[in-house]
Amino acid sequence: MLYKKEPFFRKLVMKMESRIGIIGITISNFNSVSTVNEILHEFSKIIVGRMGLPYREKNISIISIIVDGTNDEISAMTGRIGNIKDVNVKSMLTKNP
Repeated sequence: MLYKKEPFFRKLVMKMESRIGIIGITISNFNSVSTVNEILHEFSKIIVGRMGLPYREKNISIISIIVDGTNDEISAMTGRIGNIKDVNVKSMLTKNP
């Protein structure tokens, strides 16, 4: 009886399961808003929903995002956003299903 091994790449794909998460972004410099929006546009395939609010009394913008993607995709997006000056980002992800 022959034993057929599963391809290595298939095991990698199976481990990269999708996760649902909530990402909160605060922007304290309005000049950074366009940079954040460009990054969000690049990752639009993992964004399920988004709400942005200018909080004029505190002079900040707040963006909340619901995402559905792999850990790598979500981390790449939040990492790039977090490196922008005057921008804070926090994420909360579900456990793997």
